[in-house]
Amino acid sequence: MHEILKNKTVLVVDDISIIRTIVSELLGRRGMRVLEAATAEQGLELARSHPVDAFLLDIQLPGMSGIELCGAIRSMDPYRSTPVIFITSLEQQTVVQEVLEAGGDDFIHKPIEGVILCARLGNLLQKTSYLRQLERVGLSLQRYVSPRTEQMARDYAITGHVPAPRQLEVCVLFSDVRGFTETSLEIDPVVLFDLLSEHLATQVDLVYRHGGYVDKFAGDGMMAVFDGEDMALKSCLCALDILGASRDLTVRKNSKIHQLGMGIHQGPAIIGNLGSQEHLDYTLIGKTVNLAARLCGMADMSVVVSQTVREALLGERRLNFHSERKAAIRGYKQSIAVFEVDYAAPAAG
Repeated sequence: MHEILKNKTVLVVDDISIIRTIVSELLGRRGMRVLEAATAEQGLELARSHPVDAFLLDIQLPGMSGIELCGAIRSMDPYRSTPVIFITSLEQQTVVQEVLEAGGDDFIHKPIEGVILCARLGNLLQKTSYLRQLERVGLSLQRYVSPRTEQMARDYAITGHVPAPRQLEVCVLFSDVRGFTETSLEIDPVVLFDLLSEHLATQVDLVYRHGGYVDKFAGDGMMAVFDGEDMALKSCLCALDILGASRDLTVRKNSKIHQLGMGIHQGPAIIGNLGSQEHLDYTLIGKTVNLAARLCGMADMSVVVSQTVREALLGERRLNFHSERKAAIRGYKQSIAVFEVDYAAPAAG
């Protein structure tokens, strides 16, 4: 337990100097760095100027009380979960509610027992370390999975039940780099990886900026999902912005990755867990997803959309749908109408 105390910084706020000295010597022998303050105001200044891992506060301080100081500490972002222990000669029953409401974690009565102080401080530091580790895991989860997958994982952790598949109305966007296999034979793999990562990072940023989310990456491309109000419009605007950003990257960096195609289709899809208990993928499947992927395969530095998307955006003046044609799509018995989409030309005058 004492190992967790080493190299941690604790701030002791008490107006009695002998108390501060006793605590400083006691914790110093366990390898802790100790900061001392005689008033709450001094304590706040130290907390602002030094990173603190734990606080030991007297309740009865001149001026601002220890309870008020605790509230002020909890209002500071770095210290919202930092351990706060009160050292007091008051009866616990008389102040416990105020202390808990202010954000205090524990009490230690004067005179101070070194074993008790170190044990409680160590326990709280361990708890804080564990909570911060969970926060980091949560942030990492946000970077590696879609928001829907993250929420599903959190719900599963609480309930212990995998949610049943359900149907959603969505707009699915696929992107893909043309000629990537050939390009990979000409460029150093590390350089190619960096180029592709930059392109995908730009795409991801634009997807989230337009209100969608990335369901998965597929080699040199991605699958993005839009739902809710104006899903077709958001997906088309997003795709056109991605094309523009791709052209800009090509010009600025003479990038070998420049031929980008995208396909968009709107319709029903099933979202659910695929795989085993050891490894699951929370994703969308169905004809809507398949058709969007097929449309992407038809695009060459363009955005190809289905008739469903076109009909959803009748009268939309920001977009120009053109190059209508019938296309034979694998898995479909009859040819279907497809369109290309661009930004509409500015009105004259």
